[in-house]
Amino acid sequence: MPRFIIERNIPQAGDWSDEEADDVTAKSEEVLANLPDVQWQLSYVVDDKLYCVYDAPDAESVNEHARRGGFPADKVSEVRRIIDPTSGGR
Repeated sequence: MPRFIIERNIPQAGDWSDEEADDVTAKSEEVLANLPDVQWQLSYVVDDKLYCVYDAPDAESVNEHARRGGFPADKVSEVRRIIDPTSGGR
């Protein structure tokens, strides 16, 4: 299944309390329960953005999750290749 990186512009996301982060997680999981082909892998929270990793059949499915959850999806990019220190790009 294709993998996508979603960039979400959310001012002060890096300052969320544990409770605020839990609320966002719960909302995402609620929406995902009705989108069985979409899987949230993880998210990186930085100062004013989230970078989320999702597996989904297509970018439209990722955007549908965002619409239903009320989350921004400012940029959705399909992962073309994964490289790491052990792969040498292969």
